[in-house]
Amino acid sequence: MKIVFRYIYQYEKSVDVVNDGFVKLFSHFEKFKMAVGEEENKKLLMGYIKKIMVNCAIDALRKENMIPEIGGFPDFIWDYTNKEFNADQLLLYKQLIIMIKELPPTYRVVFNMYVIDGFNHLEIADILQIPVGTSKSNLLRARTILQTKIKKSEEIKYAAF
Repeated sequence: MKIVFRYIYQYEKSVDVVNDGFVKLFSHFEKFKMAVGEEENKKLLMGYIKKIMVNCAIDALRKENMIPEIGGFPDFIWDYTNKEFNADQLLLYKQLIIMIKELPPTYRVVFNMYVIDGFNHLEIADILQIPVGTSKSNLLRARTILQTKIKKSEEIKYAAF
């Protein structure tokens, strides 16, 4: 569900996309290639499920012409449960997630796929049916926007002192 939420911010629509993803997973499970070890199979299966969910989310966005979503979702979805981080780091994490959600849809999708989900530009271009150069430029623009927002956030924080 978290994977789909990174692309579609409407809870009801995300549930539908996840259901569609599991239908695709179970109806095409014979395409999944098993490995030798149990740990390797777990990793491969998680990667396979992740790829299906991302593709389903992209398909849903494509059907809607990449229109930005208006809906919200529960805050607990983005909670980071790693206890090694202090409160400041968790606050910065949440601020970064909010900044990513504010990116234009085309930039946000490419950013999520490349930075968070680990796709390369060739895979992104193939899935989104765009040129590789467009994928690269969308990522560059997303990073530029995020850097600008982070700089402004830092300036505001230090100006308060």
